[in-house]
Amino acid sequence: MKHQTIAVLDFGSQYTQVIARRIRECSVYSKIYHYKTSAKQLKKDRVAGIILSGGPESVLKKGSPRPDPKIFELGVPVLGICYGLQLISFMLGGKVEKSSEREYGHGQLKIKTKGSLFRGLPSRLQVWNSHGDRLAKLPGGFKTIASTENSDFAAIVSEKKRIYGIQFHPEVDHTEGGINILENFLRKICGCKADWSMADFVRDSIDWIRKTVGSDRVLLGLSGGVDSSVAAALIHKAVGKQLTCVFVDNGLLRLNERELVVDLYKRHFNMDVRVARSGAKFLKRLRGVSDPEKKRKIIGNTFVEVFQDSLKRIGHAKFLAQGTLYPDVIESVSIDGNPAATIKSHHNVGGLPKSMKFELLEPLRQLFKDEVRALGAELGLPKEVVWRQPFPGPGLGVRVMGEISKSKLDVLRKADAILHEEMMTSELYYKVWQSFCVFLPVKTVGVMGDERTYENVIAVRVVESKDAMTADWVRVPYEVLQRVSNRIINEVQGVNRVVYDISSKPPGTIEWE
Repeated sequence: MKHQTIAVLDFGSQYTQVIARRIRECSVYSKIYHYKTSAKQLKKDRVAGIILSGGPESVLKKGSPRPDPKIFELGVPVLGICYGLQLISFMLGGKVEKSSEREYGHGQLKIKTKGSLFRGLPSRLQVWNSHGDRLAKLPGGFKTIASTENSDFAAIVSEKKRIYGIQFHPEVDHTEGGINILENFLRKICGCKADWSMADFVRDSIDWIRKTVGSDRVLLGLSGGVDSSVAAALIHKAVGKQLTCVFVDNGLLRLNERELVVDLYKRHFNMDVRVARSGAKFLKRLRGVSDPEKKRKIIGNTFVEVFQDSLKRIGHAKFLAQGTLYPDVIESVSIDGNPAATIKSHHNVGGLPKSMKFELLEPLRQLFKDEVRALGAELGLPKEVVWRQPFPGPGLGVRVMGEISKSKLDVLRKADAILHEEMMTSELYYKVWQSFCVFLPVKTVGVMGDERTYENVIAVRVVESKDAMTADWVRVPYEVLQRVSNRIINEVQGVNRVVYDISSKPPGTIEWE
């Protein structure tokens, strides 16, 4: 990358990714590094500044994480956040003590000297704290520029060394003016330009893909989801017909999904898309299986087998492309390291046999999810792909409760298509995290016309979430739920009852299986 880079050294904070994301929101490129990364490597990467993240450890604890002390001699600005401030103080001659009370939550920041870091901000700010230690004595050459009710040293600086430390978290929404503080560090102190954009990323990525791939072939498992779709569009823009996409129709897809994917990528984008129609094989192996974990394993293993057979028919290729995102990569630079890095070095991707050796091509590994969506829009992918809701890997296999059959899947597909249509019509689809139907393995008594019925139940699930770690059910307007229920019961043969799931996560999960 030709852009200036801010290095974020990760000490295990739950907010490390948020720091990196906030920097990118300021149109500056950020990269998360393992806290042990050498000053020599950072110098080689020509970083414009370094941020030391927070972390769960105490600098007073033996064996707690420490950065290379030579980072303070690189001559580039350093900003320590929370644990990062304590590291700066501890390593440069200050004194850190255990606090009598852990400071967590909101605090009132009183700015004594605005300088470059607090330029343009009011003298008092509500900030978010999360720490158990406190700075008791400043290192030589440092001065205090802000305090809170529980800390005389809430913000410190050595202007000569251009080293800053703050005891609070500017990256979280709870801190007033937090993004302004980070922007001041980036612009006023590090001298970074606002030159990080998706258009630049596309251009640089295309150059990188072409140099990496050369004249070799690239294979990509296309699911139709956001990540694989954007990866396919980007790689295709770079190497064209050298990319071959494999779409596995496992018989567990939504209504007309195979046709939609083929139409979009094969006809509209002129990609080489090979379809592996293997629904019968999947359903045969799933016959009589009702345990959710067994279903998942059968679907996963069969997918690998079908994908492997497809690759044999396609012929030799050097690269296997994946839509790996930055949050997946972050684990490899976390405190404890990442076993997945070993798996990747053995090319044992997605459970493929080790004998099938590929070089990985992961063009999205520098991006967060919302950046991938922005990239998809930049590449000209339609909104219905870029903002598509998450869909489970096992597909409808985990939305048919109990044993799976073609007839149950057909009922579920039709019901789910009606829900999707009504969510789009009511302009709710893009406002929620997920909306889908579930086929329940129970039958209930109903009345249609003058006749008694004994038919199936469909559950509707609509949730809102930011990261799928927690979720709450959406208060969908009654008139929308009424239309969904009426249409499913009237238009889908075999259903006489619709129920709405009002469970949050936790304790329930988003998917039912």
